Amino acid sequence: MVVWERPEPPERPAPAPLSRERIVRAAIRLADADGLEAVSLRKVAAALDAGPMRLYGYIATKEELLDLMVDAVYAEMKPVGDGWRAVLRSLAETTRRAVHRHEWLADLIGGRPALGPNALARGEAVVAGMGDVGVDRVMPVVDAVQAYAIGAVRREITERRAERATGMDKQQWQVSFGPYLQRTFATGCYPALATVIRDAAHFDADETFRMGLDFLLDGIAAHLGR
Repeated sequence: MVVWERPEPPERPAPAPLSRERIVRAAIRLADADGLEAVSLRKVAAALDAGPMRLYGYIATKEELLDLMVDAVYAEMKPVGDGWRAVLRSLAETTRRAVHRHEWLADLIGGRPALGPNALARGEAVVAGMGDVGVDRVMPVVDAVQAYAIGAVRREITERRAERATGMDKQQWQVSFGPYLQRTFATGCYPALATVIRDAAHFDADETFRMGLDFLLDGIAAHLGR
């Protein structure tokens, strides 16, 4: 029986009351503060002032705990909108915002089955909002937008982590590596790339995300209009 269907143990008098919801909230707080490496059943139990063995009555493994954490965050992703394009834009934007709030989610989202009640409710809202998009096209279209959102926000989180690890923001990185790139491009081996780096507009993360999403939605609209 999967964890979402397994009943919780009966309540017993104890110094610290427990429930799966309390356990998951505590695990999310630890992960938000210090990353997934800070999450273990032992550490969650300590945060709840409970013995680790008590948690095993509610959650059998760390993998179950991670599944529950991911599903809890799916409750924060509630796509809305009138028509398939608005719903898909909301799907992408709410996904991105959730990962920015919970950086650890970048390591899990898309890599685990989205079968919990919050994930299923989100999926139902998206599919129901797709309007007259043919049933055979609904999931490929939704998957394309989800893949774009996850890939884009993972790149953003990777850059954020790199800034923390190196102590350099994007401007400092450009100053550091600028001379190397100038020497490399001066060889004439990469003329197209040099032109883009030198002459193209450089957008921030928000603008880049919106533009890429517009390109994708425009392509979907063209395909659906055939």
